[in-house]
Amino acid sequence: MNRLALFDCDGTLVDSGANICRAMEESFAGHRLEVPCREAIRRIVGLSLVEAVAALHPEGDDPLHQSLAAEYKRVFLAMRGNGELAPEPLYPGIAEAIAALDDAGWVLGVATGKSDRGLLLILEHHGLRHRFVTLQTADRHPSKPHPAMAAAAIAEAGAAPETTVMIGDTSFDMMMAANAGAHAVGVGWGYHPPEELAAAGALQVVAHADQLAATLLACLDRPAMAAR
Repeated sequence: MNRLALFDCDGTLVDSGANICRAMEESFAGHRLEVPCREAIRRIVGLSLVEAVAALHPEGDDPLHQSLAAEYKRVFLAMRGNGELAPEPLYPGIAEAIAALDDAGWVLGVATGKSDRGLLLILEHHGLRHRFVTLQTADRHPSKPHPAMAAAAIAEAGAAPETTVMIGDTSFDMMMAANAGAHAVGVGWGYHPPEELAAAGALQVVAHADQLAATLLACLDRPAMAAR
């Protein structure tokens, strides 16, 4: 059975917070709503878009949330088209960690709240597309922490829940792993603090990407997670 290392994208592979915050701020301002603070916006990174705006504006109804999500997409595309996106760099050591896991025989995948297009642009920009066997996005699945993305990745990779480790920076990632019966490892450089990742089920929270390979191997010696 293949070993699957399943990565989140925003806050785990790349630091995209500045662009997400700006697009969300402009979306709310365009609807003449109170603009959420950046700390609140960073906390919803990882959710699919409609769920993210609903978390930021819970008093709104579904049509408003759908409209905010559509405006966010429009703003983000305009920022990209105008060359106004801030750099979205890989976190230190991520490229090396991915290469090491690939060379060690792990099957690699991504499960993200981004769109297919957005994820492919990121991976191609950083020269990482060829490393990943399975790519799961919000275009085809319910939002995290629903297990659909993880389950689809496991099936495509020829893995099993007990041979799969989800790597992410938010409690949504950790809970998705639990809901899929997989292992979970948190990263300490993203948008939720380590104590929240641990409380959501992370077996370990790593401080640097060079710890990932050894940590993932150690996870497979433990029982897989159970839905919380």
